[in-house]
Amino acid sequence: MIIRPENTSDIQPIRVLVTNAFNGAPHSDGTEGAIVDGLRAGGALTVSLVAEKYGEIVGHVVLSPVEIDGKVVDWYGLGPVAVRPDKQRQGIGARLIEAGLDQIKARGAAGCVVLGDPGYYARFGFKAGPTLRFPGVPAEYFQRLDFGDDTRQGVVVYHRAFYGT
Repeated sequence: MIIRPENTSDIQPIRVLVTNAFNGAPHSDGTEGAIVDGLRAGGALTVSLVAEKYGEIVGHVVLSPVEIDGKVVDWYGLGPVAVRPDKQRQGIGARLIEAGLDQIKARGAAGCVVLGDPGYYARFGFKAGPTLRFPGVPAEYFQRLDFGDDTRQGVVVYHRAFYGT
């Protein structure tokens, strides 16, 4: 399996992959494909990686900038993370996440946030805590990963693509 940056010929296959990966998932509202498209259109795909196996895209991960208390800082949001349904639970998502985190660390990021299953994201070092908040979701599902000694606190806002605008 190869993990590489997306290219223009990947855009449609990524859209199909993301839509299929989240189709019917209980935590999905069906907008993940539109979120990725909106991030791309807004120039906010800091990292967009695909996992390719035998010439087919089987996974995709995005990291995009977030604001904390209305300020642009060196913090990023992880997700959406998508793996083709017939390839899930094979470590593809984990490899994409690790590669994406490595890329933002290399860019000098201070940290990363994720909204998701704490049991899954803990393996990458994410921890829930009261210092960074995302209103409207249970605190244990909003987690942070510090890359240094950044003790940033406040309310996190994702790119407008996450809000349908």
